[in-house]
Amino acid sequence: MRRPILRYGDPVLHQKAAPVESITPAIDTLIADMRETLRAAAGVGLAAPQVGESVRLCLIDLSAGSRADQLLVLINPEILERDGLQLKEEGCLSLPGIEATVPRPLRMVVRAMDADGDVREIRAEGLLARALQHEIDHLDGVLFLDRLRPVYRWAIIRRIKRLRRAGKW
Repeated sequence: MRRPILRYGDPVLHQKAAPVESITPAIDTLIADMRETLRAAAGVGLAAPQVGESVRLCLIDLSAGSRADQLLVLINPEILERDGLQLKEEGCLSLPGIEATVPRPLRMVVRAMDADGDVREIRAEGLLARALQHEIDHLDGVLFLDRLRPVYRWAIIRRIKRLRRAGKW
């Protein structure tokens, strides 16, 4: 079932998500719903808080839904290492139509459980490292706006407020 994606300002997006204690039928359903939601949105990543579930679960698909074998399911991800710096423009499904250049690590190593409960280490660089950091940030209640210099963040928040007043947000 496709779920609505919460937008910037919703309180769930700004709080730290709780760990997943065990992989239950409810978690399996959430993963399936998130997969469908991510595909429908043609996004690269989706974190559970973005669909209103404050648990440490996220999906990443660098193919944006075009290759089923590319989907990564990460449960309780933790960053083990990160280094380097990349500055690229990125967006977010919770901030539709808004993009900004965000500093992210160039390389990172993440440990997480997959949908079967197996613990994996993922070594990533480039776009995958960027996506991992973006989605793990969501699980920590951090949006890409929080990574911007204050003047840029303020300008984007002001734009969102104008869109809200106009009924377009």
